[in-house]
Amino acid sequence: MIGTLRQQEGLFKMVKYRDEALNIRKLMREAEAVSDEAMVAFAKLKAAMLSARQSPEIPVYVGQRAIMRLTQAEQQALSISTNLLRVHDELSNIAREFCGPDTGDQTKVPASALNAEIPVAEAQFS
Repeated sequence: MIGTLRQQEGLFKMVKYRDEALNIRKLMREAEAVSDEAMVAFAKLKAAMLSARQSPEIPVYVGQRAIMRLTQAEQQALSISTNLLRVHDELSNIAREFCGPDTGDQTKVPASALNAEIPVAEAQFS
């Protein structure tokens, strides 16, 4: 009886861990998607800004500081994306340790992606 009760408790814990792991996996994918969407939005914004200043009536220097700041924001977004990859990799390791091997598609993050450092310029714009 006690052995059966302990088995049921162990099974309950495994189900709880699995449910939590599935929720974390869903949220991780959402965070990665938002990060990618931000980078796409930055790229579209930069293209529109560059296109707008190609008018012959507008001097080429107009908007230069804004473009420089946007480029800095793009670098920061890439840094966020790289850190999310690191979080994903760490969570995958934790899931394998506590929940066992994933039966679906495993995420394999190359070490080169985890070690990539994107220097964020700290230039001050006047």
